[in-house]
Amino acid sequence: MRELLSTFSCLEPAELTGRLARTAAAVTGTAYAGFVRVDALRQESCLLHVHTPPGDPLRLRRWLTESGVLKELTASCEAVRLPADVSLGEPGFLATPVPVTAREHTFVWVAGRAFCDGDEHLLGRFATAAGRALEAASGCEAAVRLLRGVRAFRPVPP
Repeated sequence: MRELLSTFSCLEPAELTGRLARTAAAVTGTAYAGFVRVDALRQESCLLHVHTPPGDPLRLRRWLTESGVLKELTASCEAVRLPADVSLGEPGFLATPVPVTAREHTFVWVAGRAFCDGDEHLLGRFATAAGRALEAASGCEAAVRLLRGVRAFRPVPP
């Protein structure tokens, strides 16, 4: 029982989300990536994770909260692509829904350059893999809770 608990407890959800964001940035050749969660009623969205280079040279964290892109993701069921326009402070943005079995809707996003159809396809494929990883981590968390319950109620040896 202890071995199973130890094995299933190795996945830290926040660490996994960070690793997935860094990988999304690397896969699409950007320095910025992250995850956004939209509530089931599609009324509110929140940043789950933001990966930026040190110092956030594009001031992307600020842009994410002030630009209206989070509201756009709240209303969208599909990928969202915004063009880069340095003169307007638009960094270029691409977000794709992550297919997870949950009440909330999750998007993986990348930013920092102009994106094309190929980038959207690539990020969509990555989103599917990320969704599987997040579901697996959630399943491991559930298994740990169940195993702790089994351990708590197992008979005490005489």
